[in-house]
Amino acid sequence: MEEELRDAKAHKAYYNMLYAVTEAQHGIPKLCPCGSIMKEIVDEEDTYDYLPGKRYFVCKDVENDGLHFRQPWVMGMQQEVERLKVRFMEQEKLLQECEALKGQVRMLIMRVAALERD
Repeated sequence: MEEELRDAKAHKAYYNMLYAVTEAQHGIPKLCPCGSIMKEIVDEEDTYDYLPGKRYFVCKDVENDGLHFRQPWVMGMQQEVERLKVRFMEQEKLLQECEALKGQVRMLIMRVAALERD
């Protein structure tokens, strides 16, 4: 029974780590799921015409064990821009709601002033 529990805990820890890997690959990664910092590198061997090479976000302690990753720079930037667009649209919607509330407050202030005069 103890061996089964130990095995189940090991599987759970492994799945949690895989979840952390997939979550870390959205936007610009700051930390690798292993805990190491991510760094930006340029692959000099992958040059095309005038471009100096492809950029990647890479774990500084990269190993091929499934817990570290190398993400293309373009993908990270594209995801980050999409995330920022969504946040901007939310803020714009909130600003419009605030403007509508300001109009309602002005109207209520005018009504209160009118009632105080009467």
